[in-house]
Amino acid sequence: MPEISRFLGIVIKMFFDDHNPPHFHAEYGGEVALIDIRALAVFSGKLSPRVTGLVIEWAALHQQELLADWDRACAREELRKIAPLE
Repeated sequence: MPEISRFLGIVIKMFFDDHNPPHFHAEYGGEVALIDIRALAVFSGKLSPRVTGLVIEWAALHQQELLADWDRACAREELRKIAPLE
């Protein structure tokens, strides 16, 4: 599962040829959540409210890049790194 971004100890990953809806995996402190890219919401797993807020803020800034990486992942193409939250 390629890592596409990392910031403030949060790791963002995306699987190749993963299930719908388009999403990414956010990991922090042993917790994992799946984030729907279009809805910008957690649909599986759990992160603390503070970390969830940071992840959603980052995803909102990079929504189009995330959707483009999702399309690449489904096509089993190389994913592009996405800038961290600053």
